[in-house]
Amino acid sequence: MTPMKFATILLLAALAAGHALAADKAKVLPKVNPLPVALSDDFQFRKTKLFLLSETPPKTRRSNFSSAQNPGIAEVSMNFERAYRMHGAITAADQRQRFGNYFDFFWRAKRPANVTVRLEYRQEKLRSFVQARELTYSNAKGSHKTEFAVIGDDYFNDGRVISWRCLLIENGRIVAENRSYLWE
Repeated sequence: MTPMKFATILLLAALAAGHALAADKAKVLPKVNPLPVALSDDFQFRKTKLFLLSETPPKTRRSNFSSAQNPGIAEVSMNFERAYRMHGAITAADQRQRFGNYFDFFWRAKRPANVTVRLEYRQEKLRSFVQARELTYSNAKGSHKTEFAVIGDDYFNDGRVISWRCLLIENGRIVAENRSYLWE
């Protein structure tokens, strides 16, 4: 094997490992404490992308508008998202650790601030028990993307995420909020 091929293989392995760990950077909170609300126009959620990577891929539907040669745009994007999330998972154990709920939050801060992004969520088998994960950004300004994932054993033991809310927190106060329809 040439040195160039070896370097390429190492680089691809590092990228695949980095992708698998990207969503695992979030700190899991042992207890979720309520925070005061002080909403600010300086912070806002721009977009939210949710994805459930289940054990069984979605069935393809045939209609008058799509065929095997020309599937619909939504179907193609879902297949891409599945392939993207499963990239690098070779063994069944690796694949099992990728199944679950993925959350991508796009948000903006109009001024520099130390911001904590918190995802609070409830899972199917735990009912009303609230869990949380956090990521902290120092001196954040501009547009950002924060990824959270409830995958692997967390997903298989406690079930799908049934409701959630994402908070932007500055100085111990909630300055922006985005929530699912079922969050109370």
